[in-house]
Amino acid sequence: MSTTSGRSSPPSAEPLRSVGLLVGYAVDVALGDPARGHPVAAFGSAAAGLERLTYRDGRAAGALHVVALVGGVGVLGVLAQRAAGRAGPLGSIAVTAAATWMTLGGTTLARTGLAMAELLERGDLEAARRLLPSLCGRDPAQLDGPGLARAALESVAENTSDAEVAPLLWGAVGGAPAVLAYRGVNTLDAMVGYRSPRYARFGWAAAKLDDAANYLAARVTALLVAALAPLVGGSTSGALRAWRRDAARHPSPNAGVVEAAFAGALGVRLGGPTQYRHELEIRPVLGDGPAPGVSDLRRAVTLSRLVQAGALSVSGLVSGLLAYRRRP
Repeated sequence: MSTTSGRSSPPSAEPLRSVGLLVGYAVDVALGDPARGHPVAAFGSAAAGLERLTYRDGRAAGALHVVALVGGVGVLGVLAQRAAGRAGPLGSIAVTAAATWMTLGGTTLARTGLAMAELLERGDLEAARRLLPSLCGRDPAQLDGPGLARAALESVAENTSDAEVAPLLWGAVGGAPAVLAYRGVNTLDAMVGYRSPRYARFGWAAAKLDDAANYLAARVTALLVAALAPLVGGSTSGALRAWRRDAARHPSPNAGVVEAAFAGALGVRLGGPTQYRHELEIRPVLGDGPAPGVSDLRRAVTLSRLVQAGALSVSGLVSGLLAYRRRP
């Protein structure tokens, strides 16, 4: 449609954003994370370097640390998006796609989960213990085969929200700046958000901001888990029942929701004593049924991939609704 000046109206940002999310998702499915030079790893190195200057045993210092790093990466995203916009629609799509690929971790998560299942199936516990830090921060030396299977499945569940659903939703809402800022928050939580003596106060801001950033995504993830559970022989009602009954007892307002939904969907029992390097946590029991085994871990990986595809559809719907609301 032509404007009164006779020139074509610029394309709405939301459709371009949806295409960029789709392209970034497709690249992640095809390639996974880059083997070297991953931008998230570079951000982590920068954060560790800055921590040597900003660290103080207090909440204010931790908040300053988070604001500096997340604000910095958000500004970079804004500048990149503006420069791409001047290059035309293809430039906007390319920037959103690149940011999406950099922040998604679904393919690498699935590959690691399946590799863990194969090692446990072969009984190679030492190799499985070496692999576990790629999934979570627990102490693998304390875990036997069932403990490794449970830790891997819980990590697949939690990271389905953190590394798959949340980036797509934030990308749908705010494009490259939002998705990069989200990944910065999530990475900082992984680095300093633990309740260890060093980070009990310094990591408070990162942990709370990550809780807020993942609140909606965790619940969208749980709904998708429930809806898609029958595709892996699981139970929709079981997922919803475990979510409603068990999630609130988990120390995390988001991980508990997702892990309970996975437990109920797959008919397994998650939770219990959880050994981290800095402390032992006694987690609540989530779900009913036996402790998870290798076959359950494989089903969880398949369900995780289905949920990511579902989240891509949801992100497209969100972008479409935003575009509709902004119509003149």
